[in-house]
Amino acid sequence: MGKIVSLANQKGGVGKTTTAINLAASVAVLGKKVLLVDADPQANATSGLGLDINGKGIYECITGEAEPADIIRKCQDVKKLDILPSNINLVGAETELLEIENGQKRLKTLLDPLKNLYDFIFIDCSPSLGLVTLNALVASDSVLIPVQCEYFALEGLGKLLNTIKMTQSKLNPSLEIEGFLLTMYDSRLRLANQVSNEVKKHFGELTFQTIIQRNIRLSEAPSFGKPALLYDASSSGSINYLNLAKEFIKKNRNKYQKITMNPKNKGLGRGLGAIFDMEGTVLPEKSKSRAFEEIEIDRIQPNPKQPRSHFAEEALEELAESIRTLGVIQPITV
Repeated sequence: MGKIVSLANQKGGVGKTTTAINLAASVAVLGKKVLLVDADPQANATSGLGLDINGKGIYECITGEAEPADIIRKCQDVKKLDILPSNINLVGAETELLEIENGQKRLKTLLDPLKNLYDFIFIDCSPSLGLVTLNALVASDSVLIPVQCEYFALEGLGKLLNTIKMTQSKLNPSLEIEGFLLTMYDSRLRLANQVSNEVKKHFGELTFQTIIQRNIRLSEAPSFGKPALLYDASSSGSINYLNLAKEFIKKNRNKYQKITMNPKNKGLGRGLGAIFDMEGTVLPEKSKSRAFEEIEIDRIQPNPKQPRSHFAEEALEELAESIRTLGVIQPITV
C-alpha cells in the first residue's frame, strides 16, 4: 500500500511546489510509481508539469462532479509519474467543504482507494492553513515541511506545527512529520547558515540531510513544463532533488533490517540482504514464526554451487556505476 505525503507550509515562496514537482519526478525516475496531487488553486504544480490548468481537476472530484480516475493525467516525460491536476475553481472548495458532511475528510475519501495503485502520493498544498490544507493533512500519513533558509521562514513554523498537532489530536492520530527540508540555501550568506544550523539543532534527525541550493535552473524549468532533471539534469538543483529522492526512499524502505529465510531453503537468494542497509531495526514479533529464523549478515556464505560464478567486467562496472550515481541496481546483461 502506498504512502501519502503532504508538502505543507503556510508561508509562500519557500519552494513547496518546486519541491513537490521535482521530488515526485525524481522518485518516479528512481523506479517508484508516483501520483502528484495539486491541491493549490494556483495550479502551479499542474502547469509546472506541462498540463492545462483550465480543464477539470481536484475541485470537481471534491464536489462529486468527477471521479479521480477520470481526472488523473500521465506525465508524458516521466513514465511512472501521474498527476491529479488543479484549477482556479479550487478556491470555492474552502466554503463548499463546510457544507459537506465530514468535509474535513473529503480528500481522504478520494485518495484512500488510490493508495494501492501507487508507491507514493505527494500532495502539494496551498500556502495557507485553510480547509483544503486541513483535508490534505487528514488524508496524509506524513507531512514534509520545506523551510526557506531565511529568518521569516522560521517564524511561521510554530503555527504550522500547532495545526499539525491539532490534526493529530482530533482528526488523524497517525499523522507524522516526514521531515524538514531546507530550501533556497546560499552558502555565501551568513543568515542561511544560521537558519540551517538552527533548524538542524532544534529538529535533529527530522531534518533532511539533503539541502536544496539556490539554482536558476529550478526557476526556469516550470516555464518549460518540465521538472529540473529533464530541463537540465546536470544542474545543482536537479542533483539536489535526486539526492533528496534517494534519501526519502531509503527513509521509507521496509524497516526489517535482519534477513528472514526458510531454513529448508538451501539455495537461491540467501545473500540478497547484504545489498541493503539493514542496521539497527529488530524484526517485529508478529512477523516471527517457527518456519523462519533470523540470519545475521556475517553468517551468509557464498553458494559454491552457484551456476553463475563469473561475470563480464564491463557488466560489473556498469552495475557499480549505477549504484554509485543513482543508488539503485540495474540488471546485469552479458
